[in-house]
Amino acid sequence: AMLTSGNSSSHPVSFILLGIPGLENSQFWVAFPFCAMYVVALVGNITLLHVIRTDPTLHEPMYLFLAMLAITDLVLSTSTQPKMLAILWFHDHEIEYHACLIQLFFIHAFSSVESGLLMAMALDRYVAVCFPLHHSSILTPSVVGKLGAGVMMRGLLWVSPFCFMVSRMCFCPSRIIPQSYCEHMAVLKLVCADTRVNRAYGLFVAFSVVGFDIIVITVSYVMILRTVLQLPSSEARLKAFGTCASHICVILAFYIPALFTFLTHRFGHHVPRVVHIMLAILYLLVPPMLNPIIYGVRTKQIRDRVIQGCCGKDP
Repeated sequence: AMLTSGNSSSHPVSFILLGIPGLENSQFWVAFPFCAMYVVALVGNITLLHVIRTDPTLHEPMYLFLAMLAITDLVLSTSTQPKMLAILWFHDHEIEYHACLIQLFFIHAFSSVESGLLMAMALDRYVAVCFPLHHSSILTPSVVGKLGAGVMMRGLLWVSPFCFMVSRMCFCPSRIIPQSYCEHMAVLKLVCADTRVNRAYGLFVAFSVVGFDIIVITVSYVMILRTVLQLPSSEARLKAFGTCASHICVILAFYIPALFTFLTHRFGHHVPRVVHIMLAILYLLVPPMLNPIIYGVRTKQIRDRVIQGCCGKDP
């Protein structure tokens, strides 16, 4: 009796997450680099939060967005990694039905939040570079708060219907998810009903969130580069380019695997499953690991604070 009958839906008590199909024999060892990346993500983001919280000079828009990004990265990586390591190391493949839906919600909601924060940070850079004298009057703390809250609400409101819609559907007898975490499309494939509405809504969310954010980010950086190219000194131009390049790396590290995963689910039936699953794992691990390193190392104030904290002396 694997099925429990609800009022309108029959769902399994639990699902089976396979981990990394195709790498069963080496899963144990593959988990070590993932674990190392997760530890780096935890240490990096917690350090970043601590530095920003304790240093009043860092309570500016860019750092407040960075703090929000650090929290989002901690949620994103923690929603998948501990369970994934349990699967790969201890063969703990079972995930309770509601736990699966909660994981699905956190992954999609906070991916949306991360995307929105990258957009907000691009806007912040645009204002800082193109309207340097008005930066503090345009991006006041209340505007930063509203942007952050808006991005958060969008993530939670847009993604909530996924869980509601899935929870009302009948599932097939198969409970196997050939992945290492519960993700919308993977769970939908186990539904024994017409899922066209769900798929359409998934596409709508993807395009309205990622599409909108990528357009804003692209326009912001085009305007930034135009302004930078007009800077009189080559030294100033190089410095600005360096900062832009590192930000663009962070943005690409997030969107490229995300889009690849999204498109593979829908169209890429010839992409090897191992490649797909590894990218799906890395997409929730690489940005949380890279963000504090890239932003922390590139930002002098944060770098100085960390050195000061570690070495106990003034930089």
